[in-house]
Parts: sequence; structure tokens; C-alpha cells
Amino acid sequence: MGNREDLLAGALTCLKEKGWAATTVRDIAAAAGVNHAAIGYHFGSRDALLIEAFTQAMEEWGQRIQAATLASLTSDADPRGRYEAFWEQTIASYIDAKQLWLASIEASVQAERAPRVRELMAHALREGRSGLTAGLLGVPEDAVGDRDVRTIGSLQLALMSGVLMQWTLDPDNAPTAHDIAEGLIALAGRIGDSAPDR
Repeated sequence: MGNREDLLAGALTCLKEKGWAATTVRDIAAAAGVNHAAIGYHFGSRDALLIEAFTQAMEEWGQRIQAATLASLTSDADPRGRYEAFWEQTIASYIDAKQLWLASIEASVQAERAPRVRELMAHALREGRSGLTAGLLGVPEDAVGDRDVRTIGSLQLALMSGVLMQWTLDPDNAPTAHDIAEGLIALAGRIGDSAPDR
């Protein structure tokens, strides 16, 4: 690899080991095995490098979630069984990538003061809503309507954020795939036809 690729790999290692806020220029340079001046030459700043490394990492994690969605859709299970299979895969992928999830929380906090990070996070949310909607409906992403993205996609993304936060802070009591599906069905039964369609 060249210095640029080494720096991206080093930044990703630091994000996983130290998180966003605690990672310094010297940490990245040491992990990459290059002079810290190379960060300015290739990326301009530590934050720009971390953003690019984080973006790549989240894209890879997004591909795992997408694969989980596709795998659940192609199973022979009923809709509930497929939904639970999706959650089982999602939780498993989170356990493997926990440090990246924690880095994304730190990045969200940084976004309040860093417009570029905020832009990145907002873009990731839009992509997530759209991709999750397409996967859950079993249609190509370009066939997903805005209303479905704002309802199904937004709800699923909110569920994922909340569930993964519970797995982060209280894994012994975090909901299983079965718990999530059962709770969603129970909640839908409670609110079913109580409000007019808008």
C-alpha cells in the first residue's frame, strides 16, 4: 500500500481502538508507520482523514446490513421469520463491529461543531433509510417511494439505533430478534387503526 492507503488503514485501527475524540495525529501516523506530516499532505487534517476512514468503514458495515436484509428476504420463512433473521444478522454484525458503532456515536457528537462531519452523518442517515426500506420491502432501492422511506425506513433506522444502543450499554438485557419482532407486532396491534391515514 502507499502512504495514503496506509494512513486510512491506520486511522481505521485508531477509530476501533481509541475512538474518534481520543485519536491523535501521532496515533494515526504510528499505526500507519508513516511520518505524521503525510496526513496534511494527503488529507489536509486529522478530521478529514478520520472522516474518510470512517466513511469507508460505515460503507462496509452498511454492506453487511444489506447482505443481512437480502439473506432474510431469500429465506423460506414467513415475513416475521424473515424479519427476525434480519435482526439476528444485524445484532451479530454489531457485535463484530462494536468499536465502529461507538465511533459513530462520537462522530455524531462531533457533528455539532464540525459541518463536514454533520454532512457525512446526515448523508449516511438518508442512505440508511432508503436502503433499509428497499430491503424490507424486497424492491430495488430506486423503486422505493418517498413516503415509504419517511415511514418504514425512518422507523427501522430508529429501531436499529435504539436497539444497538441497548446492546452497547446493557447487553445482558438487550432485546433479541424475537423480542423486537414481538414488541413491534404488539405495538402495531395497539395503535393499528386508531389514526387516520395522512
